[in-house]
Amino acid sequence: MQGFKRTTGCGQVSELLLGQKITLAGWVQRRRDHGGLIFIDLRDRTGLMQLVFNPDFSKQAHADAHSLRSEYVIAIEGLVVERSGATINKDLATGRWELQVHDLSILNKAKGLPFMLEEADNVEEELRLKYRYLDLRRPVMHKNFALRHKVTFAIREVLNSEEFYEIETPILTKNTPEGSREFLVPSRIHNGNFYALPQSPQLYKQLLMASGMDKYFQIARCFRDEDLRADRQPEFTQLDMEMSFIQEQDIQGVIERLLAGIWKKALNVDISLPFKRITYDVAFSNYGSDKPDFRFGLPITDITSLFKNTELKFLKAVLDKNGKIGALHVNNKEFTRSELDGLVNRAQQLGAKGLLWMRIKDNTVESPVANFLPADFAQQLQAQFPDAKNGSTFFLIAGSYKEAWTLLGRLRLELANLLNIIPHNEFNFSWITDFPLFEYDEEKKRWEAAHHPFTSPQSGWEQLEPAQMKARAYDVVLNGVELGGGSIRIHDAAVQDKVFELLGLTKEQVQVKFGFLLEAQELGFPPHGGIALGIDRMIMLMCGAASIREVIAFPKTARGIDPMMEAPTPVDVEQLKEYGLRLAPVKKD
Repeated sequence: MQGFKRTTGCGQVSELLLGQKITLAGWVQRRRDHGGLIFIDLRDRTGLMQLVFNPDFSKQAHADAHSLRSEYVIAIEGLVVERSGATINKDLATGRWELQVHDLSILNKAKGLPFMLEEADNVEEELRLKYRYLDLRRPVMHKNFALRHKVTFAIREVLNSEEFYEIETPILTKNTPEGSREFLVPSRIHNGNFYALPQSPQLYKQLLMASGMDKYFQIARCFRDEDLRADRQPEFTQLDMEMSFIQEQDIQGVIERLLAGIWKKALNVDISLPFKRITYDVAFSNYGSDKPDFRFGLPITDITSLFKNTELKFLKAVLDKNGKIGALHVNNKEFTRSELDGLVNRAQQLGAKGLLWMRIKDNTVESPVANFLPADFAQQLQAQFPDAKNGSTFFLIAGSYKEAWTLLGRLRLELANLLNIIPHNEFNFSWITDFPLFEYDEEKKRWEAAHHPFTSPQSGWEQLEPAQMKARAYDVVLNGVELGGGSIRIHDAAVQDKVFELLGLTKEQVQVKFGFLLEAQELGFPPHGGIALGIDRMIMLMCGAASIREVIAFPKTARGIDPMMEAPTPVDVEQLKEYGLRLAPVKKD
């Protein structure tokens, strides 16, 4: 088969090709030797096709087929025929047909694999990543990346129809303190100076609005030197967008139409518009999170008032410090004692000092602290929870409002999984709005920007204390995961100066870090706003993967290492000298 030409994909063989000679190429999925006949499942990215090697068709091809092993790369020519009724595979798209092979060419052999592709789910992730090119051959991975392609293609289609420009911004940029820790790149030409890899194109996209571009988007590579987890990588991809002369509702409307278009084009799923909208304060009060999962109930209820005269010392100590007591209420589930003990342990693992449980039984309260409760406490609980009934269970956490409610929010998710009440085939979108403008850093004893320092405050902010100021910021959330966040930006230099002042930045610091932006604000800066969506996270949710590493072609491990390329690596001392650098000894604890 010198100079062979593939005529179709393995998974594209159909009734239209019956009785025709075709040429396929791909990888040997498996080989079955039935004596006189040899069967091969041939795989490429389109699917599988069964090949039949029979000496009656070709003695040479049949003889050569004896040497085939898993992951050999071959090309074959043969005749498409219909399988007999008993051998039809209804679970396979090409299961009604097989190929009678007349000619075989072995393009590349494969030695014993470090792991079998069919067993990759049970292989340590680091081994999979070391041989990522093998891992990526699996059909499930091809499906993930086919979906990723459909999503990015749909993004461009929809935003083109919305009259956006796609514009690239620099990768080597300026170190600025607007968010997470940045990766620094030393300059050889300008010794002692450094570029930074962008956390996002935030400043550039604002300057594009100053350039009159009006509607910008970019599928941007971003970099953050921070601790990793399942949905975080040191380098990632986001959809970055900005628009001029808009209000919050304008960018939210574009995003809703965009996401509806993506889900329809990529998954053929219709999304209901508009999305639910809920303020940050309401979301945190009811769900202990700024990204609540609305696919199930289990809201948090403030029951502090029930304990105003409590004799329980640990609760009284919390209330004396103006703390609060919140509860999650579960109906229709009789927890065993081991389940209750397990939830107490889990709450402690999540960071709680303790978890108190109570349940109503025969109009009385069962609890480790039942002897310290008023005789009518069951009635008080039922008054607070109108749907409570015999067998209802309550889980209580006490502490400062932010700490206790955050822990209750985490416990809510644990209970939902335990109770199996999450509908996993549902896509539930929402907008979280009216975020705080600032957060107080107890360690640094100063205010920090809750979003970034270019976020516009809501009207009337000048008369408020920083803790009460609200931002014109918004997050889009899917199934309890933040897809992305954005805001209306500051376009007035005086407002920007005041925000920097509240953040404790001196005029000298501001000029060094953001002088170019402040100057642009005084040279005709339009009102504008935008958003960024995490594409890796979006694909992860769309395909039901457990980690964004399953939808990134060559990701890093949870320790930030690339086992395949063995990166990061040491750098030769002579090479460091070219950059005017030398490594300081590592300080030992």
